[in-house]
Amino acid sequence: MTASFCLLYYARLFMKIAVPKETWVGETRAAATPETVAKFVRLGAEVEVEAGVGVSAGFTDEAYIKAGAKIVTDRSRLLSEADIILRLRKPSVEEVVLLKRGAIHVSYLDPFNEKALIEQLAERGITAFCMEFIPRTTRAQKMDALSSQANLAGYVAVILAAAHSNKVFPMMTTPAGTIAPAKVFVVGAGVAGLQAIATARRLGAKVTAYDTRPVVEEQVKSLGAQFLKIDLGETGQTKDGYAKPLTEEQIKIQREAMKKVCLESDVVITTAQVFGRRAPILITREMVEAMKPGSVVVDVAIESGGNVECAQPNQITEINGVKIIALFNLPGRVPYHATQVYANNLYNFVEEYWDKANKRFILKLEDDIVKACLVTHEGKIISDRLLEAYGQAKQ
Repeated sequence: MTASFCLLYYARLFMKIAVPKETWVGETRAAATPETVAKFVRLGAEVEVEAGVGVSAGFTDEAYIKAGAKIVTDRSRLLSEADIILRLRKPSVEEVVLLKRGAIHVSYLDPFNEKALIEQLAERGITAFCMEFIPRTTRAQKMDALSSQANLAGYVAVILAAAHSNKVFPMMTTPAGTIAPAKVFVVGAGVAGLQAIATARRLGAKVTAYDTRPVVEEQVKSLGAQFLKIDLGETGQTKDGYAKPLTEEQIKIQREAMKKVCLESDVVITTAQVFGRRAPILITREMVEAMKPGSVVVDVAIESGGNVECAQPNQITEINGVKIIALFNLPGRVPYHATQVYANNLYNFVEEYWDKANKRFILKLEDDIVKACLVTHEGKIISDRLLEAYGQAKQ
């Protein structure tokens, strides 16, 4: 098959875009806003959304209708007739069988933990894009949903900490005396960590931050925080900008240094994650027990296993007077803006490959972004990183 023939073969007219309502318990976000619906309509697409799709995020059905969408109450029909399905959470196994062969599905997929789901998408002949695999490149930045949601998670983490702390964050000079600023320790200076630093500083706290990647020190300092330096020997980051895993000896050294800062802190916020793996345990139970009563720990990484040893998934617990907040879906606590940025991520992805003249989506298999996030196509798993993770040969 020649390259020119491949381009023609994969150039298809996908006129119907469907946005189902999220069914994951507690999910408040949606995959489209009236604004992105209007943009899709201007591209020449027909857009259908499930009734109530954006209500929990603050968007009414009437707003979607005004933007040009059709409201559908039959979820099965919505999914089975769509050429492109846009959603936030991964589909259920039961719903994959409803999708028509050749349909494009774009969402989070949790692919390293959902081998059966990925295999089913392949068997069904679905062209599935994984939002977690959007590369961290300049060109793909506008599609990077992990970053857009992590940014909000960092903000929410600080707001939760402030609400549960027994202290105010800013320094205050009053007739009754001066109140010292709260001390906040942020572990992990990725997107969520940097936003947590910025938010805590805006609230007036004194912030110290730590990351295994020395390259982020300048960013931390630019936000007005102190950077904790720990000599761990060789560390660094992956090509995608994630921290590399540490050795057991490095972890031991790191914990000892962080323990001292935790003892002095009023709030500890952990955001460290290693993509595709369980989040590392950075704060041990011993470290929490040694903290001052009234202190707060927020584990932003809890959905991937958590950074705090004694954190209970999706709960707020207390040990020796220290509150441990380990709630799921922090971006979902600000659903209006979380939906807004995620919907824009999806629109930017589709628009990048949309032939405006012919009103069609062109699947460019050799495109760098497509190659990174396309996981199944024409009955096969085509993602090299997943095939390697699943211990399978390239198909």
